Amino acid sequence: MTVAIDRATGKTRGERGPRRGLGQRLKHGYQKHWYAYAMIAPVVIVLGVLVVYPLVYGFYLTLTDATSLNSARTIGVNEIEATYKFIGFDNYADILWGETAYDRFWSHFIWTVVWTAACVTLHYTIGLGLALLLNQKLRGRTLYRLILILPWAVPTFVTVFGWRIMLADGGVVNSFLETLHLPTPLWLEDTFWQRFAAVMVNTWCGVPFMMLSLLGGLQSIDSALYEAAEMDGASKWQQFRYVTLPGLRSVSSTVVLLGVIWTFNQFAIIFLLFGKTAPDADILVTWAYRLGFGQQPRDFAQSAAYGMLLLAILIVFTSFYRRWLNRNDQQLAI
Repeated sequence: MTVAIDRATGKTRGERGPRRGLGQRLKHGYQKHWYAYAMIAPVVIVLGVLVVYPLVYGFYLTLTDATSLNSARTIGVNEIEATYKFIGFDNYADILWGETAYDRFWSHFIWTVVWTAACVTLHYTIGLGLALLLNQKLRGRTLYRLILILPWAVPTFVTVFGWRIMLADGGVVNSFLETLHLPTPLWLEDTFWQRFAAVMVNTWCGVPFMMLSLLGGLQSIDSALYEAAEMDGASKWQQFRYVTLPGLRSVSSTVVLLGVIWTFNQFAIIFLLFGKTAPDADILVTWAYRLGFGQQPRDFAQSAAYGMLLLAILIVFTSFYRRWLNRNDQQLAI
């Protein structure tokens, strides 16, 4: 009987050396890939300081009754130690099921969902329409692209302050409506028009991103597919439905997910447009800021709990969204 011997190790095939422990495997991996560890170490440290530590500390605050009155602070030369206590999950129970849960959480949650759905729908439909136009052979197409991307290129605070001036009582928008003998809404005072104005301004800021992303997706679709569909007698609508939309599927799924996450957490537009004058127009993220920094005493624990709930909502949505996309992809493959 012959025994095959591995020339590299000198062992018979199938023979295993002594099993290494976890410490030995880690040491061997570090010695072999130390350069890779050295390269990613700065990124890990930065993420730990900027993301992991605030997240862990924020979750810890949600389990306490920390406010600006019982937190550690310095007054003059006197240092006052923290006196807040551990209360478990009482903050979450109070937010979700407390006596004023609807006014403090559920009303803002419903408006946040409506705000997100309306803005992302408008972003996508208007962005897709503009992308389809810019994908045609038009004279001055480069100039049109440059003009349409300006709302996204200009800093958000400049755009929002510009809209705030135009929507103010006696601003450009109401003056124009007066010349047409139309009603002049209280854009920055009435709750309905505050919400309408917030959606309008956010749509103005968000459409260029969708337009550019979808334009890139349109340009990646093989023109031969349109030629084949046209030869088969497909109308423009049929080409759009059966060629354009399936060709944009991967791009659309990504930009819609990003749009939902960004819009759900869109702090700047609501805060800069209304400040503290529109509590009924607050979405969850601005309401959490109001609790933590816009009132006295500042409720750090409740504000942090809102942040954790926001994170949980987005994680759940993203999970279901990806599963829904994967299931549809499997059905299409079949």
